[in-house]
Amino acid sequence: MSTSLRRVLLLVAALPGVLVLLACLYMLGMEHLEHSPRTFAASFVWAAETLTSTGYGGDSHWHHPAMITLVVMVQFLGMSMAFLVFPLLVMPYFEQRFEGRLPRAAPAKLRDYVLVYRWSPAVESLLDELQRAKVPAVVHEEDEPLARRLRERGRTVVYGNLEDDDLDPALLARARAIIANGSDPANGALVLLARQRGFSGEIIALVDEPLHRRPMMLQGATAVYTPRHVQAAALAGLAHGRVASRLTGIQHLGGKLKTGELRVHRDSALAGQTIAEADIRRRTGATIIGQWRGGEFNARVPGSTVIEPGAILVAVGSEEALGRLGELAKPLSVQGPFVVLGYGEVGRKVVEFLRDAGEPTVVIDREPGDGVDVVGDALDPAVLREAGVTKARAAILSVADDSTNLFTTAVVRDLAPEIPIIARVARVDHVERFHRAGADFALSLGEVAGEILAHKLLGDEWISLETRLKLVGVEPAGLAGRKLRESSVGAKTGCSVVAVERDEEVIVDVSEDFVPKAGDRVYLCGTEDALERYFERFPGARPG
Repeated sequence: MSTSLRRVLLLVAALPGVLVLLACLYMLGMEHLEHSPRTFAASFVWAAETLTSTGYGGDSHWHHPAMITLVVMVQFLGMSMAFLVFPLLVMPYFEQRFEGRLPRAAPAKLRDYVLVYRWSPAVESLLDELQRAKVPAVVHEEDEPLARRLRERGRTVVYGNLEDDDLDPALLARARAIIANGSDPANGALVLLARQRGFSGEIIALVDEPLHRRPMMLQGATAVYTPRHVQAAALAGLAHGRVASRLTGIQHLGGKLKTGELRVHRDSALAGQTIAEADIRRRTGATIIGQWRGGEFNARVPGSTVIEPGAILVAVGSEEALGRLGELAKPLSVQGPFVVLGYGEVGRKVVEFLRDAGEPTVVIDREPGDGVDVVGDALDPAVLREAGVTKARAAILSVADDSTNLFTTAVVRDLAPEIPIIARVARVDHVERFHRAGADFALSLGEVAGEILAHKLLGDEWISLETRLKLVGVEPAGLAGRKLRESSVGAKTGCSVVAVERDEEVIVDVSEDFVPKAGDRVYLCGTEDALERYFERFPGARPG
């Protein structure tokens, strides 16, 4: 029996008793106070009329103060029933009766689906990935309002309570994999129940406490992840060595070729121009190989790409060329500490990863403790200045609450317009808000968990992994004897010629008017797809 039905039955049972009590009080009052006796039937009608606010028949005037007080109190009791009791007790019952019942089992024809136990932002991206890969997914949800909202969004939802043994055995039998996304104890119970019922597929559990990973594996989980720790590692990775992790092969040039990230200042001459109009390669000798915008790295930057204020250009060239480009834009500092705002579970792991990499950190938190360098409110500019945020290498916002983190982003950006801001985000749909507030990189828990789970379930072919750039040396087939501008390498393939080796000398300041010669070794920078397009256009350059 549902809670709403029990409440309605209780109201129906109590109502006659209330009417009888009020009728008796009215009958006694009329006889002893007003000296105008009434029968029980007439008194009962009066009580019903008053409680329902339908008015009175012959009884509409009273003289004794106690009688008047009784009538007024009963009138207010009737009004309270109309405005409080019925909406709180009766209406929920009728709403549930007329609302569609949530299914307790998956559609009979549905097979080979991924069963997700409990929805949260951590699995939202996974559900989108599964939908994109045309793999059906079923969400088993115990929160009824949430289950209804998910169903309205088009998700396949099964409603039930694991503790009440509401898990349909057929739900497990037809699943290809299970994602346990509840509390750690509930996840453990689900894993054990699934294995006891003979489920032999993959069970992936998301846990809050790292110490619970081994017990979860012992109960039968195939893999166990702690999404918040993975999110912390991703945040630290964004802060430390962003370009180095994307560009492989640069060590083969003996350190003559450098990479750098440069934020385009709003007053820069580059702001608002296209790559072609800026003519960066001729003016500086540096080559733009990518651009960060809105937290996403784009490795394809054709000449028509507009250089927007605040964008972060990723460039490659000699140290002198990057210096000249820095004068046009504004290079990001590679000095100073990383300022970490918030020292909860994620913040602590971020600091741990950075310190293990040998990077200096300054931690701001409201509460004092080991590892906290500045105690105070991160929304207070004085606290931020004390932590040295204006001269920081980057600010990493790791507060758990999205609203607080969002406003902190705006405060930090106002105080330090040029430093990179890396923000932790709880919900995927809040990422865009953080970019609008001034964050350069906003990483949601759902994105991190979704990528891990999708990789585990679907493999690389369905995952949108971050772009990784490669630097390769090739023969100048198709390029020899022609200006690079005439070859249109970038426009046709997406690759960039970033250096040329000639007679044991590495030329890194390569302009569009540079003419490669036979016997040179040309160094290309691009993604795997871009390099493949280059080899298709210039097959003679493909390594043997």
